[in-house]
Amino acid sequence: MTRFRSVQGSVAKIAATLLTTCLCVLGVTAVPAAQAQIAFAPCGDSNDFACGHLAVPLAPGNGSPETIALAIRRHRAPVGEARSAVIALAGGPGQAALPFAEQFAALLGPIVSTRDLIAFDQRGIGLSHPLSCHRFEQPLGGGPAGQAIAECAAQLGPSRSDYTSADTVADIEAIRVAGGYEKLVLYGTSYGTKVAEEYAQAYPSHVEALVLDSVVPPNGPDPLNRATFAAVGRILRQLCAARACAHITRSPTAGLARLLARLGGGEERGRWIDGHGRAHTIDISANALLGALVAGDLEPILRAEFPAAIRAAVSGDMAPVARLLARAESGESEAESPSESFDTPLYYATSCEEEQFPWNRSSSPRRRLAEAKGQIAKLAPSSIAPFTAANVLDFSDMDACAFWPFATPAPARQIAPLPAIPTLILSGADDLRTPTANAREVAAQIPGSHLLVVPNVGHSVLGTDPSNCSHVALLALFAGTAIKPCRAAPPSPLLRVVPLAPKRLADVAPAQGTRGKPGRTLQAVALTLADFNRQLALQELTQLESGSLAATTLDVGGLHAGWAAFAAGKLALHAYSYVPGVTISGEIGAEIVQLSIGGTAAAHGTLRLGPSRALTGVLEGQHVHLAGGRSSGLDASAAQFGAVLRAASATQIGSTAELARLRAELGR
Repeated sequence: MTRFRSVQGSVAKIAATLLTTCLCVLGVTAVPAAQAQIAFAPCGDSNDFACGHLAVPLAPGNGSPETIALAIRRHRAPVGEARSAVIALAGGPGQAALPFAEQFAALLGPIVSTRDLIAFDQRGIGLSHPLSCHRFEQPLGGGPAGQAIAECAAQLGPSRSDYTSADTVADIEAIRVAGGYEKLVLYGTSYGTKVAEEYAQAYPSHVEALVLDSVVPPNGPDPLNRATFAAVGRILRQLCAARACAHITRSPTAGLARLLARLGGGEERGRWIDGHGRAHTIDISANALLGALVAGDLEPILRAEFPAAIRAAVSGDMAPVARLLARAESGESEAESPSESFDTPLYYATSCEEEQFPWNRSSSPRRRLAEAKGQIAKLAPSSIAPFTAANVLDFSDMDACAFWPFATPAPARQIAPLPAIPTLILSGADDLRTPTANAREVAAQIPGSHLLVVPNVGHSVLGTDPSNCSHVALLALFAGTAIKPCRAAPPSPLLRVVPLAPKRLADVAPAQGTRGKPGRTLQAVALTLADFNRQLALQELTQLESGSLAATTLDVGGLHAGWAAFAAGKLALHAYSYVPGVTISGEIGAEIVQLSIGGTAAAHGTLRLGPSRALTGVLEGQHVHLAGGRSSGLDASAAQFGAVLRAASATQIGSTAELARLRAELGR
């Protein structure tokens, strides 16, 4: 559930997903008219939820007899007959909610002990008549994405205007009536907050409470994403608070500005190594760097690596930023992969029809883009720095929706007041997709609402808050007790800012007790093992959370060369290189370590596991000793060598306990 699609998603990535997606056409079909009640039956995959469908008008309010069926899951209140229900709304627009029904129940906890919980796929998504387009069944061979979007809209036909937030609001009211509920609690995340707000405006007497997590205002999203650009500098400064970047950069924003100035709106090529030791190139551009920052909303590990990666790139070492961007792209591909959980045509049908774009809808696509660029040009450069007007356009939906054949007039601004009802507004202090400025705007419109800003958290607060502060606030809202502010806590080990990678062996201080080239090499070995342990843990966590871990093998690439793998209870390293010119090969097991140190810059030799988990051996004829733990003199921000051994001895890689260990390290 932490991967809800941002309403400000990168159109370039969305278009790439569209062009490679093979979708079938599922037309709207006639179904029986809505009944007074929803007929629920046991779900085949859950003992806690019942499944049902509700027929609702395709075009609410116009008298058309055509209907569509909404797929619904209901979790009954354990005690009594509930007269109220919690409606859980997913993000997007385009994110299915049914796959997250169990997670909704777990997050809301006691709130749903006296209320039913309702999750449903909104119209055009998942199991509720998903929208699809023939036009995107085959790649376009480099053709313009705008043309594909226009053809998709034409294929959807006039009914493409029936998938707005207002239509979903009407569906929620139909569910309330059919379910026999007097009042609803609306819990929304990201785009779901906009739907919740609009329902509260339309049906205030039927709302018991609002829980708004990662807020989109009623008149949002802003097509220019001004709040996102304004928050970039603040979030980078927060990342480097308490001198966390003292040995990396004086100002992460200034470093990013220098790199962007060097790129000059173009791109450079970087080289990264995959888990089999193969080298790949990747484009390093302003848009890619902005995408990586936004991806950090859901993968904070990316943010932890950002300052050092930018500093290295400024000095000419592109390897760290190339590795960072490769991981960010991989995460976005996983989050945006075509599946039943996200519907891209619906994303455009909703976003293009109801965003308040700065153009005349009757204009041609070319003219619309010109009008949009004119509005962007009016932005003060300081309000979007260190990025530029070109990045504002590329980051928006405007270059796609300019080609959308609009089926409705431009939406009027929402002026209906938000009711004075119990409301908890949650905002991650590090959220770039829906920055805290959005939350403050909505809080100012709801009398008596409670705004809780959670430190060190990005998007989707309830699902990612390691401090439990947001959950305590949720319980307090419904108990009628005081909601207390969250206290900032030190980040967990894997979320601490990563140190600057050495550009050469000469930049490495010798290990304590060993001088010269052998001492520098020994310290480079410690840094390399720390990097390897981090990369292994990140891949292990990613695979465990996605359910794709084979429970036998993990492999990661070195920063500059080589690779390493975990298999059969042992770690095998193959010329793994973190410091240029220093490679490590060999095996690390629970009770044995045999490493061969090589490379053009290193003091060659071998290392083995000695007493007290120390590394001992000979490098260039000199006996060396690297103690385990803090006494080794390793930088405090690097993972201890003992952590590598613990990873090596983990015999239950796919176990719940192992996943819990990694989540604890990440603060998830």
